[in-house]
Amino acid sequence: MSPTTTTAGTTALPGVDGAAPPAAAGRATTPAPVATGAPAAAPVTTAADPLLRISGLGVAYGRRPGRAAERVLDDVSLDARAGEILGVIGETGSGKTTLARAVVGLAPVVGGRITVDGEEVTGLRGRRLRALRRSGRIQYMFQDPLRSLDPDLTVGELVGEPLTVGTAVPRAERPARVLEALELVGLPAEFAERTPGRLSGGQRQRVALARAVVTRPRLLLADEPVSALDASNRNHVLLLLDELRRSLGLAVVIISHDLSSLAGIADRIAVLYRGRLVEQGPAEDVLTNPLHPYTALLTASAPSVRREHRITAAELRPRDPRPGWTIEPAAAACAFAHRCPFAGEDCRQAPAVAEQGRDRAVACHRADDWRESLATASR
Repeated sequence: MSPTTTTAGTTALPGVDGAAPPAAAGRATTPAPVATGAPAAAPVTTAADPLLRISGLGVAYGRRPGRAAERVLDDVSLDARAGEILGVIGETGSGKTTLARAVVGLAPVVGGRITVDGEEVTGLRGRRLRALRRSGRIQYMFQDPLRSLDPDLTVGELVGEPLTVGTAVPRAERPARVLEALELVGLPAEFAERTPGRLSGGQRQRVALARAVVTRPRLLLADEPVSALDASNRNHVLLLLDELRRSLGLAVVIISHDLSSLAGIADRIAVLYRGRLVEQGPAEDVLTNPLHPYTALLTASAPSVRREHRITAAELRPRDPRPGWTIEPAAAACAFAHRCPFAGEDCRQAPAVAEQGRDRAVACHRADDWRESLATASR
């Protein structure tokens, strides 16, 4: 999927970049009815089934004769349901964007399975991959809206472009679909005649969002959707994404390095570190009671989301060089061991992801006792 097929969408909020009053506030969480164009594909999954299911995903780059491939993702499993926002968090280089790109066929998958709405999309090539992209069921919103929007096209042309390269929407109905999408994201109809250079950063992000809802997708992958925005526009775009999943019944995956951006809207959070899933669970549980020391470090580094555990970042960093641990851990060891003050001999083997109660999972040998070690050290 190229930047010309980027899309995403939401509903309007007042008072930001010329946005119109909200059109969908208070709606039920079922998908909104549509009046124009071809009907959306009938969902294959039920409300209780994950719309996106990733099982044991592995991604590797650089596979050439005589050269070992570089493993970027290793045995990652997670789900996202319709009407749910899943936040994928981790520092730069953790594999967040690679995970999203693998879903749309832009990363070399070397293991595992990816299913969307009951259909396996792992390793699609050629005609089948083009058909999936043109269906509009999966949309990818790239990180930089200015670079992903053609500066020579008008907003109307940009938003309507996915309808011209795919879907079965008749030509005569496309203008109405474009205006419908702009209304959903709170942009007046006259914006259709503007070019990206005449828009603010928040308005360009709304155009990218409108370009997604115009195809009425089932799954939206948003890569750092607010990282380039100021605080005011960041909050409003996040609220738009929140309303989108509620009014249209979308599964939304938000890729972010900032826990503060996800704290108010994510239903569940998955934490990646060096290509491995270290923790996932309901957002409230992950933020208030992190099971992995790395998650606790992320949370402690974002005071706006640190709540009950009150652990500081300084307490989660090794005070002295780790004896016996190299700067770069061995491939078979826990990826976080060289940065973890609680690592022991068992951490020389990579931990498996283990369930911890309802809808919680963690990959850590010390998940059950690292807090006790922290309390002992502080006495």
